Amino acid sequence: MNIEARENSGGALRFGALACRPNGAGVSTYQRELLARMPALLAGTTLSAVVQADAAATLPPGITPVPRPVAAGARRAWHGIAPLRGVDVFHGLDVDVPVIGPRATVSTVHDLSVFDVPWAFSRYRARGEQLLVRMSLARADLLVAVSEFTAERIADRFGRHAVVVPLAPAGWARVPADHEVARVRARYDLPPRFVLQVGTVEPRKQVAMLAEAAGLLDIPLVLAGAGSDGPQAPSTALGLGYVDTADLPALYAAATVVAYCSQYEGFGLPPVEAMACGGAVVASAVGALPQVCGDGAVLVARTTAEDWAKALRPLVHDAAANQDLRERGRAAAAELSWQRTAAATVAAYRAAGLLS
Repeated sequence: MNIEARENSGGALRFGALACRPNGAGVSTYQRELLARMPALLAGTTLSAVVQADAAATLPPGITPVPRPVAAGARRAWHGIAPLRGVDVFHGLDVDVPVIGPRATVSTVHDLSVFDVPWAFSRYRARGEQLLVRMSLARADLLVAVSEFTAERIADRFGRHAVVVPLAPAGWARVPADHEVARVRARYDLPPRFVLQVGTVEPRKQVAMLAEAAGLLDIPLVLAGAGSDGPQAPSTALGLGYVDTADLPALYAAATVVAYCSQYEGFGLPPVEAMACGGAVVASAVGALPQVCGDGAVLVARTTAEDWAKALRPLVHDAAANQDLRERGRAAAAELSWQRTAAATVAAYRAAGLLS
């Protein structure tokens, strides 16, 4: 951004928050939690956010909604990059920034999965998102990465520096009371001991391998999330389907072990949220997960059922080891907070000269 633009950048900041869905997870959690803290940190700045129409009511007081039609795929992508006039600074909270218009732009990059693991997407989607990411990373005046891993991937592939601003567990992620755990056990008819994985059933999550590992230990596997009760889920697993967010803390705490077998993560909120809920977490040693989970999870470097069974076995059979991991997980998750995330984001704006 040129000097004149910097001097003229002042009191209007607009966020791109099209992924902010009612009760959404992942990127939606980031957008919702970050926006909730911005009015207090940016008093005197005119704040607005581009959101899908059904999410406008979720914005906090102090941020004016700029609604767009509810859409997905290419239509939603267009709403994210459409020309935008009359805005000093635009911060795309999921990579996308307008093709023209704002005096300065900021882009939050969650991962480069469409480049690093394109096989996890349809060919059309991978190519389309690669184009959008290239455009945004070329145009943005400031890049924010959610982890050191993502920042390193940006530097390696695009030769650009990104400010690292870590995420944090969602506000609902807390250690549940015993009666809440009992209620959730009864509601979902859970077995006394089980391995749990929460998330959409897709190739990157390796649910078939995890089912095999659980079988080697003779312990039930419970899956929760989109597709977990469908034909793509292993027949040996208990699929719960979509689980209410209000039930997740107790579900994580009830599990003997919470597994996260992802093959790629730019951050990895689900295992961190499980840790915050008191779960004993075993996760893949890929992407940002070693940085994010730290000492709060057992990390598995290989992707065979035998290796996962070996990592799970002590936690399934040794109560003291299991409890120790739960305590370490809670401590590690407590180091992350959305207030620090929001404050670091504002500091990045100011360090770049985008806001006074």
